[in-house]
Amino acid sequence: MERIKHRVTHYWSHRAEGFETQRLREYESGKKERWLAEFRKYLPQERPLRILDVGTGTGFFACLLAEEGFDTVGIDLTPEMIEHAGHMASVLGLNVEFQLMDAEQTDFETESFDVLVTRNLTWTLPHIARAYREWYRILKPGGILINFDADYCAAMDRDDVELPENHAHKLVSEYLTHENEEITMELSAYEEPRPQWDVQLLVEAGFERVLVDMGVYRRIYREIDEFYNPTPIFAIVAYK
Repeated sequence: MERIKHRVTHYWSHRAEGFETQRLREYESGKKERWLAEFRKYLPQERPLRILDVGTGTGFFACLLAEEGFDTVGIDLTPEMIEHAGHMASVLGLNVEFQLMDAEQTDFETESFDVLVTRNLTWTLPHIARAYREWYRILKPGGILINFDADYCAAMDRDDVELPENHAHKLVSEYLTHENEEITMELSAYEEPRPQWDVQLLVEAGFERVLVDMGVYRRIYREIDEFYNPTPIFAIVAYK
């Protein structure tokens, strides 16, 4: 399982530069306000919040929430992603702390954050139950986990949408496309149907209440553009 983690990290190290370019364009598009609308459904508005963006990539969510005035930290296991996340925050003129760290075993003290957010990460984690227990540990009492993800392993054979030529999937090399398919196939042997599996694991981790929104992808990805996700994402919101 640790070998899978290293393989995923190696894959994203090759995509970091192009990923930052695309996330900056997404930040400047209408998607930014759509993502904020989703967060505003769940984020407490009456007090300051310390937020951790887990698997931050090039820092899209971390920057988005920092611009809203929150104290935001982003972590990722890929050094190249952390480097580009810092660059993205600099380009946007934002003060965000980024750290190289394993999402399944962080260096944070217990009850460090009010909110944890993550996007398209949990499907890549070889020890997802361990990750949920760790995230429960570092959330403060009353804290919230907001997880946007999809059952990518179950959807790996889908190919029914014609994507635009400037879509990220069209710009990835043949080697990286093949590598992504191989990683997905390997992970599929360990995962159960989602998000049902996630709900079970979150309850077992100690979360008091878990909500699932299967319609978020329709609100975020209304049109087939360069940011379109052909796999329907869901939102899982868990309360400590």
